[in-house]
Amino acid sequence: MSDIAHSTVTFDGRFARDFKEMAIPWRAEEAPDPQLLVLNEALAAELALDPAFLRSPEGVRLLIGNAIPADATPVAQAYAGHQFGWYAPRLGDGRALLLGEVGHADGHPREIHLKGSGRTPFARNGDGRAVVGPMLREFILSEAMHALNIPTTRSLAVVATGRSVQRESPLPGAVLTRVASSHLRVGSFQYARSTGDIGLLRRLADYALARHYPSIAAAGNPYLALFQAVISAQASLVARWMLVGFVHGVMNTDNMTISGETIDYGPCAFMEGFDPGAVYSSIDEAGRYAYRNQPVVAEWNLARLGESLLPLIHDDQEQAVVLAVEALGGFRRQYSDAWAAGMKAKLGFRAGLDDEVASALVDELVALVQESRADYTSFFRHLANAARGRAGAARGMMVDLAAFDAWAERWRALGPDADAMDRVNPAYIPRNHMVEEALTAATGGNMGPLQRLMEAVGSPFVERPGLERYTVPAPDSFGPYRTFCGT
Repeated sequence: MSDIAHSTVTFDGRFARDFKEMAIPWRAEEAPDPQLLVLNEALAAELALDPAFLRSPEGVRLLIGNAIPADATPVAQAYAGHQFGWYAPRLGDGRALLLGEVGHADGHPREIHLKGSGRTPFARNGDGRAVVGPMLREFILSEAMHALNIPTTRSLAVVATGRSVQRESPLPGAVLTRVASSHLRVGSFQYARSTGDIGLLRRLADYALARHYPSIAAAGNPYLALFQAVISAQASLVARWMLVGFVHGVMNTDNMTISGETIDYGPCAFMEGFDPGAVYSSIDEAGRYAYRNQPVVAEWNLARLGESLLPLIHDDQEQAVVLAVEALGGFRRQYSDAWAAGMKAKLGFRAGLDDEVASALVDELVALVQESRADYTSFFRHLANAARGRAGAARGMMVDLAAFDAWAERWRALGPDADAMDRVNPAYIPRNHMVEEALTAATGGNMGPLQRLMEAVGSPFVERPGLERYTVPAPDSFGPYRTFCGT
C-alpha cells in the first residue's frame, strides 16, 4: 500500500528549474530513527496526501526529505535580508530545504519546505538542525493563526529525528514540514537585485505576479503594481496581527513574504496584559520588533522591497524612486484603514456608524485597556457579554471604573452586535504558559497537552466546556516571558 501511495506523490520542482541562480540542489540529512510526533491530517487532505501513508515508515521519511520521488529536486533557496536592520547579502536556507510543490484543493499550488533538515551551503556556523520544542511551537502557532483567519504558512508535520542536538544542553532533534503558497520573501528580491542581473530580477517578479497576483500581471506597469499589491497584503496582515495581539518577534526582511503570509514562528508570542511595548524575543534587546513597532517595521521592510524593484519600475531611476515612494506612501493609510475596520468589528459597531464617533470610542477604550494592562484577548471576549448587559467581567478588568462606565454607556447606546463580536474576538489563543507546558511535555515524550491545546486553538471563536483553563492568563509565577529562535 505504501509503495502505491508513494508513487502518487510528486513534488514539482518549478522553482528549482526556473531559478537555478537562487537554488542549490541539496539533500536532507538522514535521520537515524524518525518518529512522527504530529500530523496535520486536515491539511494533508487538502493537499491530496493520504494521512495513512504519511504515518507509515516510508511516509514519515518522505515528510523529512529522506525518501522523495525520483524526479524531485530538493533545493536550498538563496536570499538576502536585513536582520535587525543590518544587511546580510547572503543568508539563504541554512537549515531548510524546498522539496517542491504539490496541488491544493483550492486549485493553487503549495510548496513543501523543511526546517531542521541539516546543514546546507548557507549554514555558515550553524549545525542545520532543529529541536523538538521550537518545531512544535511553529506547528501550534501557525495552525492557531490559520484558525484565526490570519494568512500564514502552515505546518503539515513534525518528525523527531532520533538524533540529539546540542544547544545549551542536549535536546531531541526534529524536522518541521512547512506548507506555503511560496517562500518568496523581500529578501529574495534583495538577493536577485544584488546580483546585478536585471533579467533574473525580472523573471522573479514575473514569477511572483503569476503565482500570487495574476490579476495585475497585465497592468500598464506590472512591477509597480506588484509592489503596490505586496504593500496592500502586508498592511492587511500586520493589522490582523495587531488586532489579536500577536508579536512576531523577528520581522527581518527575509521573514516578510511576497504573498502576505505570516512566516517564521521563532521568538513569537501572543500578548496577554496589553502593553504596546511588549517584546518576547530574547534577542530583541532594543525592542526593534515590539508590538507597537510592527507597522513601522513593515513599512521599512517594504521600502527595501521597493529599492530592489526600482530597475523594473522605470528605466529612469529618479522617476522609479518617485513612483516607488508614492506607492509606499499608501501603506500607512491602508494599515490604518484595516486596523480601524478590525477594531470596529471587535467592538460590534454596526454599518453606517459615523467614523469620528467610532474612532473616538476606539481610542478611548485602547487607552483604558492600556492603563489597566488588561488581558487583551479575554477583555474583548468579555466585552461581548457587556453588550448583552452583563458587564461585570469586562468591568472587573479596568482600573478606572468611572471612566469605563462612562465609555460603556455611550458604546451600548449604539447597539453593538454581541454575536458579531464573538465571531471576531477569540476565546482561545495559544497562551504562552500553555504553549510552554505543551512543549515541555512533548519534549519529554508526552503529546497529550499539545493535543488538548490544539483542540482549543483549532476552533478559537467557539467556547466549549472543559477548555476553561485555555482562556486564563498566565499566573504571576510564570514570570516575564522570553522566547528563543531554537538555532
